[in-house]
Amino acid sequence: MIIGLGIDIVDVDDFRSRLDDALMEEVFLPDEAGYALSMARPWEHFAARLAAKEAAFRALGSGRHDGLRWRDVEVLRASSGAVGLALHGTAGELALSRGVDVCHVSLAHTRSAAVAVVVMERGGETRAESPSGRAAPDGETTDD
Repeated sequence: MIIGLGIDIVDVDDFRSRLDDALMEEVFLPDEAGYALSMARPWEHFAARLAAKEAAFRALGSGRHDGLRWRDVEVLRASSGAVGLALHGTAGELALSRGVDVCHVSLAHTRSAAVAVVVMERGGETRAESPSGRAAPDGETTDD
């Protein structure tokens, strides 16, 4: 059963103009930053991850005004290339209270836009381990 659906799009040029060390520290966890910084155009990958975090907030039916923090949502990347989400802190508590047990995320970006879709559901049966050892949902796709 679908509990929530969220989508977000980020203007890559606008985001790139605001991307600095302080914003990276506020929004991204070390593994997320490490992945993006390893890419040829890291700002596109950062923008896609920001879109995923905002889409997750929307799927939860909440936002930063409800106490969610950017770093409560972590975008994970498996060795297969599949992308998943780990929810921490307030986001994890909110998901648990709503019965969410599986999160699906899809990311895509071009040089000008990054988009993410997040579906949260209850009753999912398959889960896979993320590269960092935390549980992450199966079945995600990405162009990121």
